[in-house]
Amino acid sequence: MEFTVNKETKTVLITETFSAERDLVWDAYTKPELLDQWWAPKPWTSRTKVMDFREGGRRFYAMVSPEGLERWSVQRYTSITPKTNFKFFNAFSDENENLELPGSDWDLGFSEENGRTTVTVEIYNESLERLERMIAMGFKEGFTATLGHLTELLATLTQDRNS
Repeated sequence: MEFTVNKETKTVLITETFSAERDLVWDAYTKPELLDQWWAPKPWTSRTKVMDFREGGRRFYAMVSPEGLERWSVQRYTSITPKTNFKFFNAFSDENENLELPGSDWDLGFSEENGRTTVTVEIYNESLERLERMIAMGFKEGFTATLGHLTELLATLTQDRNS
């Protein structure tokens, strides 16, 4: 995994390649029943309350600690080009979807070559303070672990498809 922080542009760039076809990786990022299996660093889990994957739609979900602490977030989808790219505005929120601003803009690209899919994630933060807080909270370590869970899920799904 490549992980680069650029404080001048207030961005984080993440690139990861998976041993799975693009359709499967796309589904893992866009279907709540799959997202909830990997979109949290263990021992936390992800629980989607609402997901409407369309331009103008949203995902409202919580990352839940083993003790039951819920950390809510909203992703509002701003652009979707099926199987190749989608963008969303992301912000923490409370359980009633009241946003904690500032937020960040995520741009995810998907490309496939020889049955392997590369996902590029660019995260633009509205403020340097938010970027620094995100990094200080262990975003790199957490997202690295989360992508590890995705790798495991994709291996299982690929094996199931080929059985």
